[in-house]
Amino acid sequence: MIAKKHAAVRTKKEYDFSAAKPNPYAKRLKKAVTIRLEPDVINYFKALSSETHVPYQNLINLYLLDCAREQKRISMKWEKSRKTPVRH
Repeated sequence: MIAKKHAAVRTKKEYDFSAAKPNPYAKRLKKAVTIRLEPDVINYFKALSSETHVPYQNLINLYLLDCAREQKRISMKWEKSRKTPVRH
């Protein structure tokens, strides 16, 4: 067994945050969520990612952000014979 050398970490018992400033970007931080997507959707954005060299998660976020800012709405109609909505 090989012993690894660890650098000594010095921490204080207490820190003084009384002069700390709030993070001005805190409201803009992204939130982690779990979402289930169809394989075709993931494959589409992964292919687009290969072309643009932008991570596919960022592309999905940018697309959804555009939809939210433009207040885009999808038109769906539920049919009795189907379990999923049909886009019109």
